[in-house]
Amino acid sequence: MSASETIEAEGHLIDSGHLSGIFDKVIELNAAYEVLRFDIGRTNDDVSRIQMRLTAPDEATLEELLQHLTLYGCHTVREADAVLKPAEKDRCVPDDFYSTTNHRSHVRLNGHWVEVQNQRMDAVIVLDDGRPVCRKLRDVKGGSLVVCGHDGIRVSPEFRERDRLGFAFMSNDVSSERRVEASVSRIAAMMQDVKRNGGRIAVVAGPVLVHTGGVEHFSALIRGGYVDVVLAGNALAVHDIEYALSGTSLGIDLVAGVAVDQGHRNHMAAINTVNRAGGVRQAVETGVVKSGVMYECVKHDVDFILAGSIRDDGPVPDTIMDLIEAQDRYSAALANVQMVLMLSSMLHSIGVGNMLPSWVRVVCVDINPAVVTKLSDRGSMQTIGVVTDVGLFLHQLARQLERPT
Repeated sequence: MSASETIEAEGHLIDSGHLSGIFDKVIELNAAYEVLRFDIGRTNDDVSRIQMRLTAPDEATLEELLQHLTLYGCHTVREADAVLKPAEKDRCVPDDFYSTTNHRSHVRLNGHWVEVQNQRMDAVIVLDDGRPVCRKLRDVKGGSLVVCGHDGIRVSPEFRERDRLGFAFMSNDVSSERRVEASVSRIAAMMQDVKRNGGRIAVVAGPVLVHTGGVEHFSALIRGGYVDVVLAGNALAVHDIEYALSGTSLGIDLVAGVAVDQGHRNHMAAINTVNRAGGVRQAVETGVVKSGVMYECVKHDVDFILAGSIRDDGPVPDTIMDLIEAQDRYSAALANVQMVLMLSSMLHSIGVGNMLPSWVRVVCVDINPAVVTKLSDRGSMQTIGVVTDVGLFLHQLARQLERPT
């Protein structure tokens, strides 16, 4: 027997593409829709509202459709409290758990809509002291009340913004043919706007930053107050300090662009030097390391978190080799950031993207356009892609930020 439900949604439904997405999903699941009411916003700032009746071949298909449409901000007209079920044991929840998106969400509890805290994708919602909170599956404790199904859940997706910086013109559009100068100018203006309003900027960086000659330019960003936290791996610290001590990165003289004699051992010598000092901070504070990204971070009290991997040489003492701890440290550092700049570090960038709510602006710079595509495919649809050499990008960005606002 067929099953039906009446839903509604509001927002910038047309220009965001969400309206066509809703219709496409209904047809894809062999269901039907009937538009009961559609109010189009009268101005570019007004939202549109739609109410429609869905009819599916059976109850199971309708349930699946409703779950898909939640991502577009759709919810049933009938208002019911969220379904809460206890976790049977640590790290184990009911099979019909609600899996979160990175969009702002609300849960209906005792007749009131309550905003979900610590919004992020790929989590579950549990009650913590009576308030809904996103929690990774590994952190769920037995007996915790978990939100299940789709009743009593409202998702508010981010719509294409119409801000004065006009930055949305690049959203979901990755091209190596766009003029880098125009992109950098807008990114610089956005960074200045974030800092002017007291916001925080996080930077995810890979060792390519060093290899491409971006150290001096990134150091200028730190000195200028445009970096609040650096999230990276062991390799960034190692090759940055190798460059500070010997002028090479991976044994290549970055000025001459040629391999130096016995240069292959320079990164190991850098690790050895840091080990002798007791860590990166100690190496800077004792004057062993006198320049570079790590140096500027320590001198300007910019926190850095290094997450380890199985391929790390060393690693330096500051690198966190417990990946769960590293994830937790990353997540805590990203609290209340308004912007994240990702510089040529695919795995760290994707990991950070999974931790961010959709209203945080993300700029991903990489010579490989597939990196930005992967971020979008994983759900970080707010990502802006700039396809270029990271060293060149940082050079132009530092120059733009030096100009008076």
